[in-house]
This record gives sequence, structure tokens and C-alpha cells, in this order.
Amino acid sequence: MEFEEESATLVNLNDIGLLFGRMLLSLLFLQEGIELLSHFDNALDAMAKLGVAAPVATATIVLQIAGGLAIATGLMTRLAALGLCLFCVLTALLFHTNFASHNELLHFEKDLAISGGMLVLIVAGAGRLSLDTVIQRYWKMNLAS
Repeated sequence: MEFEEESATLVNLNDIGLLFGRMLLSLLFLQEGIELLSHFDNALDAMAKLGVAAPVATATIVLQIAGGLAIATGLMTRLAALGLCLFCVLTALLFHTNFASHNELLHFEKDLAISGGMLVLIVAGAGRLSLDTVIQRYWKMNLAS
């Protein structure tokens, strides 16, 4: 019985794969969010030209940074993945539908592929190498005492 409990806490290749997958997915959102935030006025102007109001543009930047950090650290992973999945689907449908342009088609497909990665995180969760797991173990330990 002790062996089963010990082996249940070991990290396996799935957890390592989820960690690296989370890092790669979060990189895109963190880089873009930080870039937009560092040039905030220009970002608002550019988004306004696309018909995006300033409050929505600001929320987009916050979502990209907060969601990217949540995915990277594995904190509230499923919720963050759901938000970023919806964000990518909406981005694809609202801004990348000119399929006559190969570049637009590529962006459309990229956004849908990222959404697929987020759906995988929603189903699989963050894995053991995450803040979600640390918090869950903390609560279990405190409830047991």
C-alpha cells in the first residue's frame, strides 16, 4: 500500500509533457500581451482601426497576460484555458476570415490550432507540475489535520 501512495506522487512523462506544452502555449500570449502593454497607446489606436473599443482592447491585454501567466504556472489552468480558447476562436472568426489571402487563412488555422491546445488543457488539466496541484495538496493536508 505504501508503494502505491509513493508512486502516485511521482512525476511522470505526462506531467513533463503538460508542463512544456503549457510553457509553449503561454509564451505566445505573454509575449503579445507584454508587447501590447508596453506600447499601450499604439495598441489602442491599432485596435480602434479594427473596430475594437478601448475597454475591449484593455481586457484583451489583461486576458493575454493573466491567462498566459495562469497557463504557465498551472494556476486555475482549466479556467484560463477556457478563456484563451474562446479568445482564439473569436479572434479567428472576427479578424481572419479573408481566406483569399493565404496569410489570413494561416492565422485562422493557427488560432484554431491554439484553441485545440487549450481544449486539451481543459480536459487534461495542468498536471502535477503546477500550482493547481500544490494548492490541492495543501488543502487536502489541512483538511486531514
